[in-house]
Order: sequence, then C-alpha cells, then structure tokens
Amino acid sequence: MSELHFDVAGAEGPKTFFGRLTKETLAHAYLFTGPSGVGKKTFARALAQSLLCEAPHPDGMLGYCGVCAACKLIGKEETRHPDLLESIGVLKIGSDDSELGFHEGESVTSRDLVRQLSLQSYAGGLRIFILGDIDFAGPPAANALLKFFEEPPAGVLLLLTTSTPARLLPTIRSRMLEIRFPTLRTSEVERVLQLRGFDAKQAHFGAQLAQGSVSRALTVLESDEEQLRTQVAQWFFSVIKGHAPDEGWAARDTLDEGLEILKTLVRDWVVLTEGGSQSRLLAGDYADEIRSLPVVSRERALDALAKITEAQRLARTNVSPALVGDYVRMALTSMA
Repeated sequence: MSELHFDVAGAEGPKTFFGRLTKETLAHAYLFTGPSGVGKKTFARALAQSLLCEAPHPDGMLGYCGVCAACKLIGKEETRHPDLLESIGVLKIGSDDSELGFHEGESVTSRDLVRQLSLQSYAGGLRIFILGDIDFAGPPAANALLKFFEEPPAGVLLLLTTSTPARLLPTIRSRMLEIRFPTLRTSEVERVLQLRGFDAKQAHFGAQLAQGSVSRALTVLESDEEQLRTQVAQWFFSVIKGHAPDEGWAARDTLDEGLEILKTLVRDWVVLTEGGSQSRLLAGDYADEIRSLPVVSRERALDALAKITEAQRLARTNVSPALVGDYVRMALTSMA
C-alpha cells in the first residue's frame, strides 16, 4: 500500500474538519478565508489531490500517494488532470464562447466555468474547481455562478479562496461553507521556507518577520524590504528619543510598506508595555530596542495607530510623501 501524504503547514482546524468527512459527506462548495500567505490555496490543491488520488484511503479522505496516475498529473506548479480546473485572480463574465479544454486558455471566465461545471467527470469521479484569490470583475460575473449554487450538479466540488471575503456578494458567500485559516506559527513559516530552498539562517530571519504569512516572508527575503525595514526602524527609534530625522524612507513607492512597519513597531511597543517582557512580538528582531522604550499608555498608542492608518489613506492620494512622513512623525512624538 502506498504511503499517503498531506504536506500542508499549519491549518490544524481545516485538517480536523475535512479529516472527519468522506466523499459522500462533502458539501458542493467551500470558501477558504484568512490572511494572505497562510496556505489556503496550498490546502485546496492538497485536498483536491487527495480526492483524485487513486490509492486506497483507509483512514479518511485526506492524503495522496504522489505516485499514481492521477497524482502524476497534479504538479506543484501546474496541473494537467482533466478533472481539476484551477484559476487564480479575477473571474470575468467573458464574451468569448469558444470551446476550450480545461487547460487550453490562459484565463477562465464565468461562462467558461459554468460550461465546465455542466460536464461529466473524465475519470468517473469528482470534478474539482479551485478559484484562488477569487474576485469578480462585477456583479454579472458573480451572478453567472448563482445557477450552480441553486442547483449544484452531482459530483462537482468548488473550492474558493480569498483574503477579503467581504468583497464577495452575499448571495455567493451564503451558499458556501466558510472555513477560516489562521496565521501560521513562526516555526511553520520557517519550515516552509526551508522546503522552498532557503538556508536555515534566511528561513529563520524571514519567519521572524512574516507575521504568520509565507507570502510576507517571501517578500522580505526576495526584495529590498530588509533595507527599508532597517531604515524605517532607525527613524522610528530616533523619533521616539526626541530627534527629528529626515523622512528618507517616505518615497512614493515605499511609503505604504514603511507605514505598515511603523504600525508593527507601535503594536509591539504597546504589547510589551501591557504584557511584560515575555510577550510575543511581531518585530522580534527589534525586541531589545523596543524593550528599552518608555512605558506608553494604550490611549496614546491607539491614537498613534489611528493616525498611521489615516496616513496610509493619504499615501494613496496626491499628498506629498514627505508631508505624510512628517504627519506620522508628529503622531509618534506625542507618544513619547
């Protein structure tokens, strides 16, 4: 008997939930929600592979062998399995009704999807559709799927993932079972990074800054964010000490990310003040510097966070980045 695997970090709740189900007790559609980078699409693909795997499953439906004919058609980067359709991003309504096979087009429209939903399984089992980071170009694109939810065909499973469920039409969201995915533990992010080829030092560093998201860790490790993070942190601690450093980090292309870094530092300052030295910090690499800061009141911290959030709104307008940076500096000065 082939050994079964289910290589998904974290997601203990979803694993427990689906581990208790059988193919017969599956609903017709599930909505996976949670922050970006916590493994929603990875779980959806692993679940799909488990359901299509041809190996015996004596202990439940989760797990895949990786060696059967079905598994060999489902790669890490792409799939050629005729009963698994994946689409990432915005689902448009589409005007082209040309007949395309599962994997012949670069994008999927609602009409494409509805047409595919009406077809029978090629292998005689389930047909599974994964719509990752789902968003709809407009109400018509979403409404095109309502017929599926009203009269779901037998043998079809729809898996949708999103980090912004509130953007989905209530008529769509209410017809699916919602499964919440929590942020990952630091150790889980570190393990995923090592599996992706990062050495132990890089994986540890990325995991410390990930805030429970593999996507964020990859952004840190694969971009210039580390340099920006250092620059913003040095500016933050200098402002708290009463200095007026130049807001060199506040450029148009770095402003929003810099403000997110500042919010993390302020949040950790409050957590450390109220929870003590053993509190878990998101900016663990600056723990010593944060511990050296004076005690801050919750009221002043919340006020500063609100102003940084307002600064993020301003950053998306035509307001000068330098003025936004100066606005944040005054908000932080009031905390000290």
